[in-house]
Amino acid sequence: MNVYDFDGTIFPTDCSIGFCFYCMRRQPKMWFTFFPKALKNLVQRKRGKIPEHLLQRRFFSYLTLVKDFDVKIERYWDKNEKKIASWYLAQKKSDDLIISASPDCIIGPIAKRLGVNYMATEFDREYGVFLNNLMYAREKAKYIIDKGFPMIDNFYSDSLADTPLALCAEKAHLVTKKASTVINWPELDVETIKKVKEKIDTGWSVHLDE
Repeated sequence: MNVYDFDGTIFPTDCSIGFCFYCMRRQPKMWFTFFPKALKNLVQRKRGKIPEHLLQRRFFSYLTLVKDFDVKIERYWDKNEKKIASWYLAQKKSDDLIISASPDCIIGPIAKRLGVNYMATEFDREYGVFLNNLMYAREKAKYIIDKGFPMIDNFYSDSLADTPLALCAEKAHLVTKKASTVINWPELDVETIKKVKEKIDTGWSVHLDE
């Protein structure tokens, strides 16, 4: 079984942010009812005043404002499905697992189009709350272990924050340059491990070029 992160790995950008802007362009009122609050929360997160999971929950709350969600998400993927990395499409298998911190209501439709399995952050669009933990860093590895998945042959991610899951795989690959280049997972020397731990603890993604 091969396991893939989604944003920045097989898709070049963050689909949650992309869908947010897609919706705001079609519902201009969201620029006033949601966007200022999102910027405020981002500033608070960078200053360490709120934890990562709260930032994400508040950001994902835009989904509660989206009208005709089922129509919009399909149209969003109609427009953006072509951005899925060509290297991934060339090796895609039906037993692939996409595992992502983005909301399941966004990841689900594209995973179904690709014909693969998926696990993403479970988010209630009606109440604007997580139904489970944010599917990030350690939570990805915990999910794989708790569910008793078979051995992971290959794992792909753009972020060193996914090191816990990379260590569960027989072979791990780091994806760089906006989902266009695949290299071997870097050796975890003392300094790299320290950096990874700090970033996982604070909730920020770690990339090779940081």
